Amino acid sequence: MKRINEEQALQRAAAYCANAEHCSWEVRKKLATLELPHEAVERIIARLVNERFIDERRYAASFANDKLRFNKWGRIRIDYELKKRDIPADARAEALEGIDAESYTGILASLLKDKRKSIRAADRREAYCKLLRFGASRGFESHEINQCLKTLFRGEDDEDME
Repeated sequence: MKRINEEQALQRAAAYCANAEHCSWEVRKKLATLELPHEAVERIIARLVNERFIDERRYAASFANDKLRFNKWGRIRIDYELKKRDIPADARAEALEGIDAESYTGILASLLKDKRKSIRAADRREAYCKLLRFGASRGFESHEINQCLKTLFRGEDDEDME
């Protein structure tokens, strides 16, 4: 493979960032494949940040919105994935606060309702526990899951499900 210089790498990284929202962690990972010196990679990242090709807050908000809508992840999973990508805590918190509570609850409720149709359980208590674990595995908070499950199981004899 032909080695490229720093200016060509900058152009490629800028084009990569112009295509879709990316964070510095993703760009750094992409630049690592080009076998550039560490200092050159850091200069490229700094320039992309300075020219607003990379914006961690914008990325975090976009990431949170997309993962909720398309992957149906909860706040806990989204926060974990953002942390994995070295997004600062304040940008993560801002992105998670930007999630619309009504749509968040609606997505969780529809996930649980759909999953309820496919689970096999001996009784309602077992179904409730399985759905609780399922919601938690998707990264939703337990109090949100409980609230949705109470609504879902309402009308049934569910006093033992608290």
